Amino acid sequence: MTRVLACGAFLKNAACLLDTDHPHAVQWSEVHGDLSDPAACVALESSVRALLAYSAHTLKARSGAQVDVVAHDLHPDFFSTQLAQHLAQEHGVQAIAVQHHHAHIAAVLAEHGLTRPVLGLALDGVGLGTDGTAWGGEILRVDGASFERVGHLLPLALPGGDVAAREPWRMAAAALHACGMTAQIEPRLSPVVGAQAARTLQTMLQRGVNCPQTSAAGRWFDAAAGLLGLSVRQQMEAQAAIALEQAAARYLQHHTLEVRASDWVVTPNGQIDLRPLLLSSLINVDQNDPQAVAQAAARFHLTLADALCAHTLAQAQRHQLRDVALGGGCFFNRVLTQRIVAQLSNAGLNVLQTQKLSCGDAGLALGQAWVAGRALALRLGAQCYENMPVAQVECAQEAIDYVAK
Repeated sequence: MTRVLACGAFLKNAACLLDTDHPHAVQWSEVHGDLSDPAACVALESSVRALLAYSAHTLKARSGAQVDVVAHDLHPDFFSTQLAQHLAQEHGVQAIAVQHHHAHIAAVLAEHGLTRPVLGLALDGVGLGTDGTAWGGEILRVDGASFERVGHLLPLALPGGDVAAREPWRMAAAALHACGMTAQIEPRLSPVVGAQAARTLQTMLQRGVNCPQTSAAGRWFDAAAGLLGLSVRQQMEAQAAIALEQAAARYLQHHTLEVRASDWVVTPNGQIDLRPLLLSSLINVDQNDPQAVAQAAARFHLTLADALCAHTLAQAQRHQLRDVALGGGCFFNRVLTQRIVAQLSNAGLNVLQTQKLSCGDAGLALGQAWVAGRALALRLGAQCYENMPVAQVECAQEAIDYVAK
């Protein structure tokens, strides 16, 4: 029997206690929310200590040990990470870091009781990658305590760092820059945010100043919403993505669309490049024409889904895998999820989704515990991520410090 305490991530934080001999009897804390709130941090520490006390009492821990290993996110600055490391030291056990998107896929596998290798499609707003940059549009080959990144969305710049996750107009500017239209940022966006703000951002992107990179699907949604004029600044989490989904759903309720394979490219190193879609269907849309905006929103959803599925299918064939697990907060989007599930299922793959568990960060701790339990069993320990260039964790600080869905 191995008992794993997992401390979760940052947003929608929740901790859990997993007994690997009884994987369906997971003990969860409450959902604490955003750990930028000191009260949430206090609540998390109280919760994990309650889980440890439960372990000592109910699981009849041997020799006073309440837990065998403590799991946490790869990001070193999260309170949940620092708490996990402190508790591990306090109890004389190992703390194991689990990459955010690996944990998302592992949470699905834990719910389904699946231990064989799978492909994972992890789509969300952010998670620190093993290269020190912000990930979030990932295709992974997951085999228990290890994973391989076999594909991801083309990275976009985050002009201004974490603020870009709250202001879709910045991601629209990043998309223009990525498409070789940097000179168009000021004239296009000045009427929306003012000439000075647009000019400053254009200069930042031209010079690469305070513009860390992210492969996050959430930021591609923000870029699309910004280009279509659906969102300038977000008042709540995922507001831009929700507006984009609603526009797409309205169009698809009465129309069909044929996706063009020419609207994306997969590079030799597995980057899924959607710039052809932006150039053909989003950048020049008349924002004053609701029907045209809705059609472009629908095309963005369907093309993103098909591009991800095409590369996933290629990797499934290459690695001889038939299971694909879907994890991450972007799978709250019904238009995207339904398209991906249909495409993969029709191609003969077994698609796995969360059942009672949240597909977002509220369910992440179970994936952390699942990976850490297997790492401990395989005596991988800290070597689970031995190839990570740790020195890069300090680079692109704005990218790895911000958190989004």
